[in-house]
Amino acid sequence: MVEPSKWRTRGKRFGQPVLARLPQLTVAIVAGLLLCLSFPPFGWWYLAVVAFGSLAWVLTRQTTTIAGGFGYGFLFGAAFYLPLLPWISGLVGALPWVALSLVQALFPALFGALAVVVRRLPGWPLWFAGLWTAQEWLKSTAPFGGFPWGVVAFSQTEAPLLPLARIGGASLLTFAVVLAGFSFAALVFEVVQWWRRDDAQEAGPPAVVLPGVCIAAVLLATALVAPQVRQSGAGAEDHPPVTVAVVQGNVPRLGLDFNAQRRAVLDNHVRETMRLAADVRAGRAPQPMFVVWPENSSDIDPLGNPDANKLISGAAAAVDAPILVGAVVAAPDYSPDNPLSTNSVIVWNPDGGPADRHDKKIVQPFGEYLPWRSFFSHLSPYADRAGYFIPGDGDGVVKAAGVPVGVATCWEVIFDRAPRESVRNGAQLLAVPSNNATFDEAMSEQQLAFARLRAVEHDRYTLVAGTTGISAVVAPDGRELARTRFFEPAYLDTAVRLKTQLTVATRWGPVIKGLLVAVGVGGLVTAMLHNWSFARRRHRGDQERGAS
Repeated sequence: MVEPSKWRTRGKRFGQPVLARLPQLTVAIVAGLLLCLSFPPFGWWYLAVVAFGSLAWVLTRQTTTIAGGFGYGFLFGAAFYLPLLPWISGLVGALPWVALSLVQALFPALFGALAVVVRRLPGWPLWFAGLWTAQEWLKSTAPFGGFPWGVVAFSQTEAPLLPLARIGGASLLTFAVVLAGFSFAALVFEVVQWWRRDDAQEAGPPAVVLPGVCIAAVLLATALVAPQVRQSGAGAEDHPPVTVAVVQGNVPRLGLDFNAQRRAVLDNHVRETMRLAADVRAGRAPQPMFVVWPENSSDIDPLGNPDANKLISGAAAAVDAPILVGAVVAAPDYSPDNPLSTNSVIVWNPDGGPADRHDKKIVQPFGEYLPWRSFFSHLSPYADRAGYFIPGDGDGVVKAAGVPVGVATCWEVIFDRAPRESVRNGAQLLAVPSNNATFDEAMSEQQLAFARLRAVEHDRYTLVAGTTGISAVVAPDGRELARTRFFEPAYLDTAVRLKTQLTVATRWGPVIKGLLVAVGVGGLVTAMLHNWSFARRRHRGDQERGAS
């Protein structure tokens, strides 16, 4: 049995280091919370700059070791992801939500450790920004295809820096935001250090040139591209206008039993489309060229079920326009024991039924399918709720009434490659059909932010259709031209413009991302070589002194 005195001794050994690092621990946690508050539904975008400036204070202290940087980065990441992702618990329970948040926190932890390695290099804000962009690329790639939720750029859809997405997509916007935060911190650190010097008058002004140049470059780039983005959003270019409609049919109730409500959900979307058709006939709404329904608006396979086929055909005939129907379709290898399916968007013509089709290419792990099913099914009772969806292999474009529409179904819009591929393949506007019936309004606000950024990035009007909301029509400058409320039946009938030009981000996005990641990797390699060279010189000096 351990004596009480030994417990007190051990407590002091643990408590004293914690108390000594309490300011850094507190700042790291507060910085993570500030970053979370920059995202919807709060949307206080400027707090992202404050968050990274605060994190810089922790990581640039001389007492912060590489292991300490890992720990502070982990605390920062946990404080960010835990309050950002609680909507996941409604689907799979609290334990997977916490587990996912803590796994994601490992990526900021890795950044924290590497930032300590490069902090002694001149211009550390630039290397820090490159390393952060690199860890975002890594977390968006692995494991299981990555989890881009929480990419800093998606917090900036209300920010003045948003036009930068037109040049370099989400990666450049993230880089600019974190570079601004780290550069502001560097300015403050230098000024404070200069002020505290006893010989401040003789020492000269603080070394603020490089941080100042970084901030000026971010602001100048934004100022150059912002007018073009505003003109595009105002419809100043000569592009043909068309009227399109988005239908939000709603579900009987939120929750995991959404699939049990499949017939009611289909009926709701048919009913709301019939209301749109009646308003068109009465002159209360313009005739749409086509209509977008959300993901899973028909969880009954309309290609194999005559009743669903009839209902959708009747709705398309009534509105006299093709409907992009989000449907669950049995795959060729479907069987009751192995119910493989595709999450599809089918163009349903009023006179010919099903035509063009997009099968979701990026399916969600642990939701739409379960990786390593035999393994994970033994770890959680929620594992069996994962679907059996398989990815498609199309080009991301369907034609509705002759219009090439780029489709990024729900989860796909988070990944840079999905909307980019569809626009490069000829899409003249984007559609984001989504199913948020198992989640909450905060999650829907965050997902709408993804679509707003894609609209700016690719200079395309974007139609967001949700089963429960939030549905919206987004202009190419990121403005919401129309939107629904959460959890209500509604339709949006709005004029948009078809666009064909490709932005710099659309053409060169992956190259720009690679260059930004290379900034971080290059700084890391330079720091390692510098440290290795310094260690060799010091070792040689010790040997020479020993020999003498």
